[in-house]
Amino acid sequence: MPFTTDEAQELPGIISAPRFATYLQAMGNDRDKALALYEWNLDLSAALFVPLQVCEVAIRNGISEGIERVHGANWPWNNGFLRSLPRPRTRKRYSAANDLGQCASYLPTTGKIIAELKFAFWENMFTVGQETRIWNQHFRACFPGAPPNQSIAQCRLTAYNDLRAIRQLRNRIAHHEPIFARVIADDTNASMT
Repeated sequence: MPFTTDEAQELPGIISAPRFATYLQAMGNDRDKALALYEWNLDLSAALFVPLQVCEVAIRNGISEGIERVHGANWPWNNGFLRSLPRPRTRKRYSAANDLGQCASYLPTTGKIIAELKFAFWENMFTVGQETRIWNQHFRACFPGAPPNQSIAQCRLTAYNDLRAIRQLRNRIAHHEPIFARVIADDTNASMT
């Protein structure tokens, strides 16, 4: 256990009683088992962080390459590209256009913008609206590992669905939420292209 005896005693109060209650409930109110489960959840989250990071960087680089092939190296400031982005009908939903516009207003280079955009932006680049604009022509060049027996539409949809699942797992880990009840094999078997 990475915690000293004193730290283990203090941990439930530090992480909050409601958060620790999730672990207690899962372990039948056995405090020692709940602490062990909390430690295992920490270890699992840490183990998944590196593959999630590699996935995110690879996906955003491939997507950026596709966008650049159509809209040029300065795509964050290209009005045609900005108009092509999905725009939700309500303010409560994520807006790729707003995210990009905000980043482009204060960041000086495409590279810095790529690093700053939310994961949801990259997920949104696999919506059906981008299929004819970018992916029909460039998907296989940008993602050479895409299954050759699938159509571009199938690859794009698979990528979109996988990224949605990956983002949800990533957000759970980033917000220090329990992931012990998830079927991790399902999370790690996403068929990213």
